[in-house]
Amino acid sequence: RDSFEAVGRFKKGEIDEEELSHLEIEACPGTGSCQGLYTANTMACLTEVLGMSLPGSGSALAVSAKKRRIAYESGIRVVELVRNNICPRDIMTRSSFENAIKVDMALGGSTNTVLHLLAISKEAEVDLSLKDFDEIGRKVPHLVNLRPGGDYFMEDLEWAGGIPALLKSMQNVLSDCLTVSGKSILDIAKKATIYDQDVIRSWDNPYEREGGIAVLFGSLAPEGAIVKRSAVADSVKKFRGRARVFNQEEEAVKALFDKKIKPGEVIVIRYEGPRGGPGMREMLSPTATVVGMGLSNSVALITDGRFSGGTRGPCIGHICPEAAASGPIGLLEDGDIIVIDIPERKIDVEIPESEIKKKRETGLPLPAKVKTGYLARDAALVGPASEGASLKK
Repeated sequence: RDSFEAVGRFKKGEIDEEELSHLEIEACPGTGSCQGLYTANTMACLTEVLGMSLPGSGSALAVSAKKRRIAYESGIRVVELVRNNICPRDIMTRSSFENAIKVDMALGGSTNTVLHLLAISKEAEVDLSLKDFDEIGRKVPHLVNLRPGGDYFMEDLEWAGGIPALLKSMQNVLSDCLTVSGKSILDIAKKATIYDQDVIRSWDNPYEREGGIAVLFGSLAPEGAIVKRSAVADSVKKFRGRARVFNQEEEAVKALFDKKIKPGEVIVIRYEGPRGGPGMREMLSPTATVVGMGLSNSVALITDGRFSGGTRGPCIGHICPEAAASGPIGLLEDGDIIVIDIPERKIDVEIPESEIKKKRETGLPLPAKVKTGYLARDAALVGPASEGASLKK
């Protein structure tokens, strides 16, 4: 995250090319995933909560004897599970997915987890929807304050006791489910120890009363949109501004580099969804540039694409329906007023319904970017982000 944001700082003139190069070289100094609660780390943690990896694996440091030991023990358990005919669908039940969403909200995890959990639930034949994330997110508090929204790193979570310790803090709201270890989730929680109660807060002493991810609905996103609310400053959780519309990521980044985006505006990046991308690209470059150029508390960004787990600020993604599916985001024009209200879970455009209807009759989606090959097939068969962007059956 720091290296991407540094590009914006470089373009703004805050740092020179030598310092930018130094940051890029030092940002990831060794093996393993990123240092914050970004997508890879969040999914590793949630895989543990789903019951599909051994206790402690989600936060085990890359270069550690513990990581090697877990790898060895995982091989042993795989063989035992096969011999006992215990299959993934025996472990990944509706209750285990609800546990994963609860922990996701307590962690303030990556918004990509919404896509992944929805997609995995389809393969597990479990009925899961954005409404589940919305309902749980309103009830489960934010207990772990890791980057990008907080001050701590993944290694701090590990030293505080890892996911088992967080489960202990949440044990009264979790369902008891089977895991690949042979132990149940609540057995793991009860035996855990919380070593740092600022890294892992108690249920009664949260960082925030609501979960880290919020689901928004409204005239701009009738089927839903996602925001990492724990990484948004209070001052911009309600935002009203004029749209600056771009039909692909690169156009928006160029406008930012050319200093054509002004405070109070809402950057709209569309045709980047599962079908329109195709493939639903990650909008890390524009969101990091916004932060690096000092605009994160004065500019919002919305997209039918997705974000990096390192994204922070008033960035609303996964807008459904997407532009390529004739969604309202495809009808926006420069200057349209967009209203974002994260506390109320709303995202709207201030256009009369009659005008939206008129625009819809004349405003057809842009032609597909890719017309042949596997990407074209994927675009034709992929479902919406609100259903995990998985292939239609």
